[in-house]
Amino acid sequence: MTTHIGQPKSDRRIESRDDLLAVFAKGEKPAAEWRIGTEHEKFVYRHADHRAPSYDEPGGIRDLLNALTRFGWSPVMEGDKIIALSGPDGAISLEPAGQFELSGAPRSNIHETCTEAGRHLMQVKTIGDELGVGFLGLGMWPDKTREELPRMPKGRYAIMLNYMPKVGTLGLDMMLRTSTIQVNLDYASEADMARKFRVGLALQPLATALFANSPFTEGKPNGFLSFRSHIWSDTDPDRTGMLPFVFEDGFGYERYLDYALDVPMYFVYRDGKYLDVAGQSFRDFLDGRLPALPGEKPLVSDFTDHLSTIFPEVRLKSFLEMRGADGGPWSRICALPALWVGLLYDSGALDAAWDEVKHWGLSGRQELRDSVPKLGLAAKTPDGETLLDLGRRVLAIAEAGLNARAGLNASGDNESGFLDPLREIVASGRTPADRLLERYRGEWGGDISRIYEEESF
Repeated sequence: MTTHIGQPKSDRRIESRDDLLAVFAKGEKPAAEWRIGTEHEKFVYRHADHRAPSYDEPGGIRDLLNALTRFGWSPVMEGDKIIALSGPDGAISLEPAGQFELSGAPRSNIHETCTEAGRHLMQVKTIGDELGVGFLGLGMWPDKTREELPRMPKGRYAIMLNYMPKVGTLGLDMMLRTSTIQVNLDYASEADMARKFRVGLALQPLATALFANSPFTEGKPNGFLSFRSHIWSDTDPDRTGMLPFVFEDGFGYERYLDYALDVPMYFVYRDGKYLDVAGQSFRDFLDGRLPALPGEKPLVSDFTDHLSTIFPEVRLKSFLEMRGADGGPWSRICALPALWVGLLYDSGALDAAWDEVKHWGLSGRQELRDSVPKLGLAAKTPDGETLLDLGRRVLAIAEAGLNARAGLNASGDNESGFLDPLREIVASGRTPADRLLERYRGEWGGDISRIYEEESF
């Protein structure tokens, strides 16, 4: 989630609807300037007992952040507490229970973003070994109750933790017990954004299946392959879901703006503090009628903050976020951008991907989304085939898109090799969660603690 680094120097009051639309329009870039931003979270645990460390304890999350400054990271403070880091590789931030996230810098190709991920993992493992902590790559804590998990000292999280139980039963699990991999991608124009949004949204269940990696809750199988994905179905209906309007004729910035303005607010950031306005209306804020700030109209940064509190399967800010994947190992951190760049950054691949899904109806897309957390690659598409069958064709499209990009590293390799982990999943027909369950029921003998030695970075 977004971490504040002060009010932008160029921040200004919103004077009109055009100021809001400009937030989306400023993301438009020619194809030569399109970049790839990869975000990945991981769980932090004590080597000695697999406990999740608190913020304040010796060798805990605060000490982990402070120690990472030796690699050139700069502290980001909230009051007198370090709550994030910034540097050339983007930002390191904390999720509500201490999940450790790298929001990577915009990179030109997947070679660069994968190198960045490797550099980050080397750094955190170096410090982790010194502090006695490890890092687990899964979509959900496999053995922790909510009560066993710490809370990070970030003002926005206190507001959200208080609000979540009022609007859904699983929102606290989303905040405290899940981790994800996400990819942020650019667009050339409003029309290009709409095409990419539609393809990304329709195929998000396929990404969920390919990356499904959260089959355990509190030490036992939970009946799902991606429980993390299921959690989103009962987190907050006002700000989650498949956004049917994206597929309507004429979809663009205006329609997404109307949706965003109807999502209730969480907070307003002023003078280094978060003001609790949970459930209140951004439309009222635009009219100067927000009870917490009577007579005051919002800044542009207030709107960009608000956009960061909306959680659909694909999210629009000044770029598009692909949000359907569970957390996982280094290879899949690199595979997710490979999948989406291959599909969305080449016009031929984008057209071919749209041809696969353009005839799907609203109910079919929703049924697929609802079934994939349990069924994974066995879930049926609106055409009646499995996601496994669709996945074979979609991976071939992504490979063709990456080959067309011809993004080479120093050895002359293009980016399509990063799809190998996904090709292996499709070839076997088994999701990562299926494999975890097989080991749990087989060689692990039901001992969930084995997951720490086998799934850590």
